[in-house]
Amino acid sequence: MFESHATADLAKEDLYSTLAHELEALIAGEADLIANLANAAALIYHSLPDVNWAGFYLLRGEELVVGPFQGKPACVRIALGRGVCGTAAARRETMLVDDVHAFAGHIACDAASNSEIVVPLLREGTLVGVLDVDSPRRARFDAEDRRGLERLVAILMRPMH
Repeated sequence: MFESHATADLAKEDLYSTLAHELEALIAGEADLIANLANAAALIYHSLPDVNWAGFYLLRGEELVVGPFQGKPACVRIALGRGVCGTAAARRETMLVDDVHAFAGHIACDAASNSEIVVPLLREGTLVGVLDVDSPRRARFDAEDRRGLERLVAILMRPMH
């Protein structure tokens, strides 16, 4: 049985360090991407404070298709270049949005979401999908969240042997 040691009482840097170690342990020896993304979504959702959705969209052709997540039901398909997820995927760069309602072309899957961070999943330079984390709090995410979530994505995107 897995029990997270990450708590909201930790400083952000320590919280993400703990999450990185826990993610390493969760995916150790497992090569199935979907299984690893499912556990990663649950770990992120249940460990980060003020989060109402955490999950993955996977690239299928020219669009992102919802993958493993935690939270309310989500938009199923997002075109590359549309919304925060599609823009992050098209640009292949992390997008940190303090107020999603001010983001041109925002796709509102959950009306409670007010801020969002999206990190591209790149494996050996190839786009696999994105990690999407939403919060009901405006300006919830900052540079420490960016570094922490990018670290978790790097762990997930390591080549499997």
